[in-house]
Amino acid sequence: MAFIPGQPVTAVVQRIEIQKLRQGDNLILGFSIGGGIDQDPGQNPYSEDKTDKGIYVTRITPGGPADAAGLMMGDKIMQVNGWDMTMVTHDQARRTLTKKKEDVVRLLVTRKSLEEAVKQSMSYPRQ
Repeated sequence: MAFIPGQPVTAVVQRIEIQKLRQGDNLILGFSIGGGIDQDPGQNPYSEDKTDKGIYVTRITPGGPADAAGLMMGDKIMQVNGWDMTMVTHDQARRTLTKKKEDVVRLLVTRKSLEEAVKQSMSYPRQ
């Protein structure tokens, strides 16, 4: 998915809702992120476009809230609770995801398999 800053983005997205797990004063999501506009996009193993500075899921805790919700390693996070995540720093993304007063995180993510499924369905002849 090519991305040009300041231009509209077209993406196939999936909604994922994660119920945070309470452990004492902490709310656990069960995943880690990488990326951001302040990071080196060339270090991102999940993006084919090495200029993509998006926020990606880099680790999923097996059996954790994110795993149970269907989040996958390599997912690109487009929105968190309605907030655009396509042009944020790594720290802004982390703070948005870990707000203490929010027990639920609603994500819009895109993943390569979603885009490929749509492309394949569009290439089949209609009957």
